[in-house]
Amino acid sequence: MEFDEVIRRRRMVRGYDPDRPIPPELVDKIVRHGLRAPSAGFSQGWSFLVLTEPADRARYWESTALSSSSSSSDGWLTRMRTAPLIIVALSNKSAYLDRYADSDKGWTDRDESRWSAPFWDIDTGFAALLMHLTAVNEDLGSCFIGLPAAGVESFKEAFGVPAEFSPVGTLTIGYRGADKRSPSLRRGHRPVDDVVHHGRWASQDEA
Repeated sequence: MEFDEVIRRRRMVRGYDPDRPIPPELVDKIVRHGLRAPSAGFSQGWSFLVLTEPADRARYWESTALSSSSSSSDGWLTRMRTAPLIIVALSNKSAYLDRYADSDKGWTDRDESRWSAPFWDIDTGFAALLMHLTAVNEDLGSCFIGLPAAGVESFKEAFGVPAEFSPVGTLTIGYRGADKRSPSLRRGHRPVDDVVHHGRWASQDEA
């Protein structure tokens, strides 16, 4: 699929065919493409929990408290639980603080205040986006969701996630099944001129 077509077709898909597992070689391709994402200082402070077994996927929904978030048989979470592949993207802040305390980076400490933004989360998000786009390119559906804050610790305990890793979000992936367009899409895309500023940000007087 041409890249322009991948971008055009990209959207969050919340309904999957539960009877069509994703071939292992395609799961591997999706994950490996994510590892091609950029990372500050080539820190690569990320890890990805890949869940394909039904018992593991059920444990994910239970441990995150998402399983009880939508009781309707037609609710979006009910449809998402049919995904045959779940990938949880996790970031490791300490890997970045350690990397930038190395001699070639010039910082002599691990002071988090030096960072203008949490690049450990940003880079992990880049990797998740590459996985998402790879799924689209392979004619799969995919959706990226966050974990409820109240369910993070129970999720980490359920899967033995080390303390230094924090979940940034989760990709559900599968062959497309019954789905509904999100009502949020009625908002439409914001006009380009509202969000893109060339040269400088216009003042209110100039707007």
